[in-house]
Amino acid sequence: MYVGRDMTELSMMSKADWKDSELAFFHHSLQQIMPYLNAEGQTIHREIIEEIENRGGLKRQESDYTHGTEVTYD
Repeated sequence: MYVGRDMTELSMMSKADWKDSELAFFHHSLQQIMPYLNAEGQTIHREIIEEIENRGGLKRQESDYTHGTEVTYD
């Protein structure tokens, strides 16, 4: 279950200020409903993808005994 800021709050701020977990969650959610999104929803999804790409992806640089290399949003 996602625990974090909702889209209403996030839509009022730059994608550069979003946390990796927020980008990951909303990217996954919008990806699942992409065929049903209107033009505005598709634009938001594209902006999220562009921000993820600007950050070099969502992989952690290294893992340790408590964290893997995947960003989780649970």
